[in-house]
Amino acid sequence: MIARRELLAMGAMLGTMLACEQSTEADIKKDRPKRKDPKDPKDPKDPKGDRDRKAGGASDATQAGLRDPSKAKERAPDTFKVKFATTKGDFVIEVNRSWSPNGADRFYKLVKSGFYSDICIFRVVKGFMAQFGISGDPAVSKLWSRNSIKDDPPQKEHSNLRGMVTFAKTGAPNSRSTQLFINYKDNSRLDRMGFTPIGRIVKGMEVVDALEGKYGEKASKYQGKITSQGNSFLKERFPDLDYILSATLV
Repeated sequence: MIARRELLAMGAMLGTMLACEQSTEADIKKDRPKRKDPKDPKDPKDPKGDRDRKAGGASDATQAGLRDPSKAKERAPDTFKVKFATTKGDFVIEVNRSWSPNGADRFYKLVKSGFYSDICIFRVVKGFMAQFGISGDPAVSKLWSRNSIKDDPPQKEHSNLRGMVTFAKTGAPNSRSTQLFINYKDNSRLDRMGFTPIGRIVKGMEVVDALEGKYGEKASKYQGKITSQGNSFLKERFPDLDYILSATLV
């Protein structure tokens, strides 16, 4: 049985570290940056400048799914793999839909829509987890954060062990949206809290281990500003964080 002190510590961790949405609508309106010219692809905060937001030439239909979550309706295959290209290298996630049907379907839709393009890995806590999934585009982030999915019951045979990939959520039920984390160690204590893995790293775990972690939890405390200001806030305040460049089905 878990001691009362440990339960309190876990509750604090969930409240401050694993929340998917930590800002109110008022916060978003207050911090919303001025609109850029939509014809200008360059981000003034990005020294490389010309990153393509369409994740490698995504189709109009794909972009429609990104801008309107209701149009991203495909059911995920029973199993599938996704390659993530990052600023540290590549890693591959294998998803098994039977582990978490709702989670697998959401992840598949996000990948197909091009959501995981130019996404910051903003929370890297060595010996715990690496977390990502807030869009660099505030408009996109706002749309998807309002479209949460139903919880999937945990399965004893699929626990939050090293290399397992799981949706982050708040303490509220049915609050999974777009954020994911990769377990660095045995975090099976999270199972009973509703964190149901959707898949696992099958290639490139050494890349995940190498992700920049010097900021620890610091950026995670500003999830409201990340949501409302996007990558411009992160690049200014936490310039050395690593990024997901693209995510593609393989």
